[in-house]
Amino acid sequence: MKYVKLLYIILGGIIFAFGYAAFLIPHKIVPGGVSGIAMILRFLYNTPVGIVAILLNIPLFIIALRILGISFGVKSLAAIIYTNLLIDFFVYSVGIKSPTDNVVLATLYGGILLGLGLGLIFRGDASTGGTDIVGQIFSRYTNLSIGMWIMIVDFAVITMAGITTRSIELALLGYLALFLSSKVIDLILEGIDYARAAFIISTKSEKITDQIYEKMQRGVTILDGHSPYSREKRPVIMCVITKKETPFFKSLVKNVDRDAFVILTDVFEVLGKGFRSRV
Repeated sequence: MKYVKLLYIILGGIIFAFGYAAFLIPHKIVPGGVSGIAMILRFLYNTPVGIVAILLNIPLFIIALRILGISFGVKSLAAIIYTNLLIDFFVYSVGIKSPTDNVVLATLYGGILLGLGLGLIFRGDASTGGTDIVGQIFSRYTNLSIGMWIMIVDFAVITMAGITTRSIELALLGYLALFLSSKVIDLILEGIDYARAAFIISTKSEKITDQIYEKMQRGVTILDGHSPYSREKRPVIMCVITKKETPFFKSLVKNVDRDAFVILTDVFEVLGKGFRSRV
């Protein structure tokens, strides 16, 4: 498992750096973060993005160790150095050119690759530093969440990039890249919901349970429930089904009891017989 997480970090770092070198940097699309600040400095003084990002991250990392503890990890420091050196390697040593002149396409692919790379790095239990650290530190002393602080800082960096480049359009594209990357990160960390949990309250719970067993071959759990209003005990049927089974499941319940109270909610992971586990 340790080697799998290391592979996540290595592969994630390559994708992260390629997204910056091939799409974001050539088109001056800043997606926020410390690397975004490094990009702004590159536009102004032609400094290398990776090296500057590492230098900006070091004091943040030292503060994080003092406030968040040593558990923040050497792994994250290694990931910070590795990913940012890869950016400069792709830009200066490999000399990667952007495969597109279309700035919108560059935003889309840059944001997706950035999110994919970061998601894999996070799955490897590491961090690329930057606004992740700032968010964790600020949330300790305020009522705002880590995610809110990250969004605030990234928004400020992208706005600063728009002012620096004197282009509202580039700022808007930066916000789009940030949105795409955050969605892809969520997708990598949580996955696509592939199952649904169903909760059914019915006066015909036994018959519904029998039908689920007989026609769907799905396990059912009966929860003890009661109505505070009527003081009556009401069994609650809980069952997990796949998304493809949802229409048939609703039809099955409706045919038994048209007045049944049914709750369906998305499930991102199910461990047990009949469902595949996530990687």
